[in-house]
Amino acid sequence: MATLIVDSGSTKTDWIIIAGDGSIKTFKTEGINPVVGSINIINKTITENFMPQIEGTEIDRLFFYGAGCTKNKKHLIEECLAKIFPKTEIEVASDVLAAARALCGHKEGIACILGTGSNSCLFNGKDIVENISPLGYILGDEGSGAVLGRTFISDVLKGELPQDIRDNFFEETHLTEELIIENVYSKPMPNRFLASFVPFLLRHHHDSQIAELLVANFRRFLQRNVKKYNRPDLPINFIGGVANSFLEEISVALKIEHITLGRVEQSPQKGLICYHTTSASEFII
Repeated sequence: MATLIVDSGSTKTDWIIIAGDGSIKTFKTEGINPVVGSINIINKTITENFMPQIEGTEIDRLFFYGAGCTKNKKHLIEECLAKIFPKTEIEVASDVLAAARALCGHKEGIACILGTGSNSCLFNGKDIVENISPLGYILGDEGSGAVLGRTFISDVLKGELPQDIRDNFFEETHLTEELIIENVYSKPMPNRFLASFVPFLLRHHHDSQIAELLVANFRRFLQRNVKKYNRPDLPINFIGGVANSFLEEISVALKIEHITLGRVEQSPQKGLICYHTTSASEFII
């Protein structure tokens, strides 16, 4: 008997098998997202790319955490998994719950995702009890890679940043204003294009105006999301590439907003393994 934990995004999926003896195996496949992928594509990804790697392994519990696994969409994943694993106990949940369980364990807390997009929730140790809608990169997603990129590129094109930063940007990226406009307004996945400027921001984050841009965006995330939970007694935990990369600026924003920092992790995998294999008293990362 084994437990299977799945951490899936639009780009890639991580599969973690925990055997009865505690040994762990991990695999990667392409991303699974019920919002952008049909049931046939999802089924093909699982049956052709993952199942051959675990032939002969009996899975008794399966926890699937994924981007796009909303109340209206998660049934697609549930139906697909039930056909492939008919004798397995299955739970399908959002990537936000994955972040909460990985960061907070079995304790109450506030968990935040800062990656290409952003999200947050108030967690009671088992389930999400409140979630401020992130609204996506056009209406929300404050502090995300997409919104950092959107704010930065707007400042570049409108001449709000020093000339040396603007010159460095165009020299490093080989982009023009015309190409930027085309990628944002005429090509698919503009959020990913905007988030692709995060590495440039990271390389120049000690420039005072870039630092101000970053801190201002993280403060806006805290003000419009975290503070809405009205739980100043709880530390704030973060997961995701943006959070991991800009911890210095996030810490400044937290200090200004009088909020305590909790844990920061790049990925939920280690925390999810602990959550699903230990009791509340044993949860230590």
